[in-house]
Amino acid sequence: MSGPPRAGLSRAALGRVPGLPGGRREVTCPYCFAATAPQRIPFRCRGRAGRQQGCAPVLDEALAAYTGSTAGASLPPVFDPPGRRTAQAGRADCPACGRPTGNRVCPRCHNPLPPAYCDSPGRIVALVGAKNAGKSTYIAVLLHELMNRVGTELDASLVACDDRTIERYKRDFARPLLEEQRLLPTTASAATSPREPLVYLLTRTRRGRFARARNDALALVLFDTAGEDLRSREVTDLHLRYLEAADAVVFLVDPLELPGARPVLRDAVPAPRVPGEDPDSEPLNVIARVTDTLRGRHGARPGEPLPVPVAVALTKMDALRPDLLRQSALHRTRTGAGVLDLDDRDAVHEQVRALLHDWRAGQLDTYLGQQYADHAFFALSALGGVPADGRVGAGGVRPHRAEDPLLWLLYRFGMLDGVRPGGE
Repeated sequence: MSGPPRAGLSRAALGRVPGLPGGRREVTCPYCFAATAPQRIPFRCRGRAGRQQGCAPVLDEALAAYTGSTAGASLPPVFDPPGRRTAQAGRADCPACGRPTGNRVCPRCHNPLPPAYCDSPGRIVALVGAKNAGKSTYIAVLLHELMNRVGTELDASLVACDDRTIERYKRDFARPLLEEQRLLPTTASAATSPREPLVYLLTRTRRGRFARARNDALALVLFDTAGEDLRSREVTDLHLRYLEAADAVVFLVDPLELPGARPVLRDAVPAPRVPGEDPDSEPLNVIARVTDTLRGRHGARPGEPLPVPVAVALTKMDALRPDLLRQSALHRTRTGAGVLDLDDRDAVHEQVRALLHDWRAGQLDTYLGQQYADHAFFALSALGGVPADGRVGAGGVRPHRAEDPLLWLLYRFGMLDGVRPGGE
């Protein structure tokens, strides 16, 4: 495969780039993205329970405004923390009824902020891609892998931070795709309903000096973005405010949307969209609109690289001809050693770059190198096979390297060690 020389490789793909900040000094609400100092986070009264005294429910106008409905918005009242020490302890007595509570809420939208989320170094990861890039499918498979195979490898647990996350993952992701083997529908636009994130706490047990165990925790917030919300800058600005709070971005790119990919597709794969037919949905245009939003958040000057780590993943690699990947780093199975293999990371990055240039999509590589300080390329398959008639292939869901982008981000966040087995 042809492509530019290694000199163009992102610094982040070659190794860890120092200077990425640790935990947040403020807690960012994963629902409305208001940033608040931990000692200023309000509490919600626990209310009445049985014969115990407690505050009666009242209409929470802030929560009703966020959800667009008064249904489920009648709850015990919210009150400000009485002092810094109380707020740091995570509990306070309701000034009206005297009952202690540990229920904290966002000061703006009054959605609940789980204690684990408030106490951990939160990171918001935005998943972005045009329509049909497979974002929802990718989220379903990624979370399943973290709860099972990859979680075991990393000695990590992944626990939902709220009941809404538990219910939404089961209803919208796990049940239809993993249990019923049905393909997921396209994501609804943020214009029709409030964006509901999936909020998890990822905790790793690591061995430090003298083999002492320590737990490192990371709050992980995931969104699946509707492709139609990325079709114009106006819609992006209106509905994707969460991008302004993103600590990292995963761009999913459907290789079938790239102009030169047709010759390398399996015969059974339908022909891709005609290049130029829908320019608003082309990967480079989608990435450019998101980049404009991030530049506004960071106040970056023209020509100044953005500090947000960016993972760019080619999805649906199972649609490519087997002979293309047989001798490729993309075909290899990642070694499950609980670390990031930096030699493998470099090899995959370079091979994807070469593919992009072969497929007349080299501008993606050029643009990302100009706009971001840290970016890395990936190739994966969430399903592991070509679906048919709205259902998963006969072999079931068999993901291939779906976890790679997140492992690289964990490495960038200081949650995962990187090694070079080749001794470089």
